Amino acid sequence: MPLIKHIATAGAPPAPVPVPDRQCDTALLDAPDAAVRRAAAHALGGCPDAVPALLRALEQEVEQPVRSAVLAALGRTGSEEAAAGLAACLRSEDAWLRNAAIEVLRSLPAQVATVIAHLLVDWDRDVRILAVGILDTLRHDCVEEWLLQLIEADPDVNVCGAALAVLAEVATGTARVPVERLLERFRGEPYIAFAGELVLGRLARSA
Repeated sequence: MPLIKHIATAGAPPAPVPVPDRQCDTALLDAPDAAVRRAAAHALGGCPDAVPALLRALEQEVEQPVRSAVLAALGRTGSEEAAAGLAACLRSEDAWLRNAAIEVLRSLPAQVATVIAHLLVDWDRDVRILAVGILDTLRHDCVEEWLLQLIEADPDVNVCGAALAVLAEVATGTARVPVERLLERFRGEPYIAFAGELVLGRLARSA
């Protein structure tokens, strides 16, 4: 499958301000008391040095309030390492974790831009569909371009259908030819026909 090119972080917000190192004490993430672990995770938000420990805690933690605090801390940190760790959660068997990671990633457009190209060509089609879900409400100038690269390259009808659903909201005139090519490639697929015509119809009405 052709690679989807990496695109710079146009229009992205400034990076979070790191917390001073002296505040990045991760030991309490292993405390026996869940309330202490939750408070520790909350305190580590914005600390890039704590990201590896937060990611380990996310893998091991069983208490939902603590897991939520860990995810929030990773989102506040907003580093590329945090984004990569959250992206890895798309492979989890835990549906809550997958969906929660997507929500956090949607709030990190600059960091998502560093991982999305790999996610959109992942060998697992479910990961690719989830990656499209990240783009659904992501505020980044390149969302349409990423989606168009995807529908030009991806052989899976379900992945392309998911991409069309997002394109229906964000497509500009640039999308017309790629969508028409996709309709031709998946001729006979009812959902592709429906979603593709929806995109083209909206483009025609906005012309």
